[in-house]
Amino acid sequence: MRPGLNAILGPTGSGKSSFLDILAARKDPAGLSGEVLIDGVPQPPNFKCLSGYVVQDDVVMGTLTVRENLRFSAALRLPSSVSRAEKEARVCQLIRELGLTKVADSKVGTQMIRGISGGERKRTNIGMELIMDPSVLFLDEPTTGLDASTANSVLLLLKRMANQGRTIVMSIHQPRFSIYKLFDTLTLTLSWGCYTCEPHNNPADFFLDVINGDYHASTLATMQEVAVEDLRSCRQSVEDRLVEDYQTSSCSAATRAELERIVQGKHRKAPCTAAAAARTVTYNSSFCHQLHWVLKRTFRNLLLNPQTSVAQVGVSLFLALIVGAIFFGVKNDQSGIQNRMGALFFITTNQCFSSVSAAELFISERKLFMHEYISGYYRVSVYFLSKVLSDIFVLRTIPAAIFSVVSYFMIGLQVSVEAFFIFMLTVTLVSYTATSMTMAISADQSVVALANLFITISFVFMMIFSGLLVNLPSIMDWLAWLKYFSIPRYGLAALQINEFVGLRFCDTQDIWTTNSSSPGNHSSPPAGQYSHWGMWENHLALTVMMAIFLIIAYLKLRFIKKFT
Repeated sequence: MRPGLNAILGPTGSGKSSFLDILAARKDPAGLSGEVLIDGVPQPPNFKCLSGYVVQDDVVMGTLTVRENLRFSAALRLPSSVSRAEKEARVCQLIRELGLTKVADSKVGTQMIRGISGGERKRTNIGMELIMDPSVLFLDEPTTGLDASTANSVLLLLKRMANQGRTIVMSIHQPRFSIYKLFDTLTLTLSWGCYTCEPHNNPADFFLDVINGDYHASTLATMQEVAVEDLRSCRQSVEDRLVEDYQTSSCSAATRAELERIVQGKHRKAPCTAAAAARTVTYNSSFCHQLHWVLKRTFRNLLLNPQTSVAQVGVSLFLALIVGAIFFGVKNDQSGIQNRMGALFFITTNQCFSSVSAAELFISERKLFMHEYISGYYRVSVYFLSKVLSDIFVLRTIPAAIFSVVSYFMIGLQVSVEAFFIFMLTVTLVSYTATSMTMAISADQSVVALANLFITISFVFMMIFSGLLVNLPSIMDWLAWLKYFSIPRYGLAALQINEFVGLRFCDTQDIWTTNSSSPGNHSSPPAGQYSHWGMWENHLALTVMMAIFLIIAYLKLRFIKKFT
C-alpha cells in the first residue's frame, strides 16, 4: 500500500473490514499469523494512535457542532506542546479543506435533533481523524449510506488528500465507475484470472461477479440451458479456479518478489523494540486535561439532549405530584401509620426503578467510546469518571431533590428542617446506589432491552426483600441472606427511622423510641420486619454498596473486549 488511494474490493462477507482492521492494528491478534510492516519495519505498538481510522458507522457526538467536535479531537489528540491558538488554527484550516464552512457551527444531529447532511457528517468524521495530520488514513466503506453524488464528492476529497502524499487505505463494496477510476491501486479479497470484461461494463461490478462465481454461471446460462446442479457445481469450482489462476499469474510472481525484497530489507533495518502484535494505547494529553474536555463534552451533551435531562426532571416532578396527591396530608392516627409506610415504600422503590434509564448510558455510546479509546483520545478511567460525575452526581441529584421537596411537604411528613434534609439525603443515596447497580449490570451489555430485563428482575427481588411485602424473619434461611443485598431495605429503614422516631400519634405514644430503631408499641409495624441498624448505619450500607457497584462497572468497562 503506497502513498495514494488504495482500495480493497470484495463482496459482502468476504473479509474486507477484517483485513482493514488487521492492517490498522485494530484486530485481536489471537489466531492471526504473519506481520504488517511499515516502511519495512514492524508496526509500532501504538500504530492505531498514530494513524487515522474512519469507521463505517459515523461515530461523532451529534449534540455538538462540527467545530466543537473538531476542537474536541484537536484538544485530546494533538500534543500538549501545541498551543491552543495553533489547535484552533488547525480546526479552521480543516473546516475549509473539508468544505464544511457553511455548516461549521451547525449541530451534527441526532434522532431528536435535526443536523447536517450525510455527506457533511462523513466529512466531519474524516476531519476528526485528520486533525493530527496522519500519514496513513484507513476508511471502512466510507460511501455506506450515501447517495451516488455525495459518495463521489467524498471520494474526490480523499483523492485530493492522497495526491498530497498521504497513504489512504479503504474498503469499498460496489463503487460506480467515476469512483473506481480514482483508485491508484485495487486489492481484491479473491483475485481473478483470465476473464474478459465486456465493453461498457463497470470493472468493479465485473470483479464482484467473478469473485462471487456469477460470471461463469451467467455465461453458461446465456449459451445453453443447464441444470441447476450444473450451475451450483460451477460456482463451487470458481474459488479453486481463481486461486490456481492467481498462483500462475505474473501478478503473483511480482508480488512475491516484492515481498522477498521487503523481508530482506527488514533485517537490515533497526528492529522494533516492542512486539508488533502489542495493542498499546498512548495519549498526547494528561489525565486532568482529558477529564476537563470529556467532562465538558458530557455536560454539554446532557444540556442539549432533552431526552436525558429535561425528561428526567419532568418525570420526577410528575411522580412527586402523584405520590403527594395520593398520600396528601397524612394524619397522626392508625391510617397515618399505614399511609406513611406506603408513601415511604413507594418513594424508595420509585428511586430504584427510575435509575433504569441509566442502562443505556454506556450502551448508546459503546461505538463512540470504543473508537475514541482505541484511537488514544482518553483513558478508560477518564470516560468512566465523567459519566459518574455527570449522571450520578448531577442527573440523579437534581431530580431527587425536586422529588423530595414536592413530595415531602405534600404528604405532610415531620415538620423539621433536620428531618427534611435527612429525607432528601436518604432518597438521593438510594438513587445513587440504584444507578450504580444499573451501571454495573449494563457496562458490558450491548443490548439495552437485555440490560433492562436484568436490572428490572434485580429490583423486583430487592423490593420483595425490602421488609414491607414479606415478614423477613419468616423467610427460609437459604433465602434470608438476600435481604442484605436489597437497596430498598436500607433506604426504607432509614426513612422510617427519620419519620417515626419521636412522632406521637393519638395514644400519645412514640411509634419508635428515640433510643431504639425497633417498634415501640402496639401501633407500630410488626417487630423484626426492618433493619435493626440505626439510620446512619443504613446510610453507610448504601454508600458501601454504591462503591462496590461502581468498582464492578469500571472493571467491566476496563476489561471489555475493545478489538474486533
